[in-house]
Amino acid sequence: TVRLELRHIWTITMSGMMVRPSTSRISCSARTVVVLAICLLAFVVSSANAKVPNKRVQASSKKKTTELTAVQTMASGGLARMAAQMALYPVDTMRTLAQTRTGAKTLAELGTSTLIRGCTLTSIFALPVGAIQFFTHGKVKKLLQKKERQYPAVFVDLQASISAACASLVFTIPQDVIKQRLQTGIFPSFREGVKNLWKEEGIWGFYAAAIPTAARNVPFVVITFTSFSLLEKRLLERKGGSEQQLTGWETLCVGISSALFAGVVTQPIDVVKTRMTTQAATSLAPYSGILDCIQSMWKDEGFTAFYAGLVQRSAYMGPLWALQFTANG
Repeated sequence: TVRLELRHIWTITMSGMMVRPSTSRISCSARTVVVLAICLLAFVVSSANAKVPNKRVQASSKKKTTELTAVQTMASGGLARMAAQMALYPVDTMRTLAQTRTGAKTLAELGTSTLIRGCTLTSIFALPVGAIQFFTHGKVKKLLQKKERQYPAVFVDLQASISAACASLVFTIPQDVIKQRLQTGIFPSFREGVKNLWKEEGIWGFYAAAIPTAARNVPFVVITFTSFSLLEKRLLERKGGSEQQLTGWETLCVGISSALFAGVVTQPIDVVKTRMTTQAATSLAPYSGILDCIQSMWKDEGFTAFYAGLVQRSAYMGPLWALQFTANG
């Protein structure tokens, strides 16, 4: 099933790159996506094969677990997220276009080149995001576990994941602003987008829609990390105890399940965040604020509008987080 999903993602990525070679910048981005997608595929297969347990070895001796160092945790979390985001970028673009307001340009109007517009440079933001999230989560979790007072496991996971989500917002918010405005055709290129934001709005322009982005990111990261920990604990208990380890495929499945659950819960605020970030993509009167956006969506489009792009977002976030969890072992 995982191989079929990867093959489907690969097909989407390749179709997204079949664009007119109008500029060398686009072809360069396409080549980067191809290389990273191949590396990503090799990583998934090798990690899954490497973690298949040997029952004879487990019967004779306990399996030793090797914890990643701080540098290894940051590198694995950051690189896995960046590679996954690059490979799945066309899916994320389709998610953004599905969530935009009526009147915004469609994929047919923007052209297939928009599927990878800004892919390489915006995905670089994913490197510090993934690194900060997994490093902060692991560090806070260890600090709380070392305290003399024994905190409940759920409290430890919640505190660690909240810290991870908040710490990464400094990179997550500008990444989403630039990325989604590139995907909807508001900015013609990454360079022009950054230049325009800085000239017209200053540093605060990069943090537009900061409140809805934080309102989406914090609960999403909290639910994903906490769900993963709970599912991992249950699965290890069924396998015989905490001395056991999840296989690569088990980690992928638990990671996907955790991210999909978090995605369903936070989908409404994700749509609101997209609407607030990409208001310039339509000629309609802009929303006066978050509350006006929610009220207008409910009145004009109904409940289903809050779950626009759920399929595309699930296809993007599920594998993205599963690969990060697998890389961090």
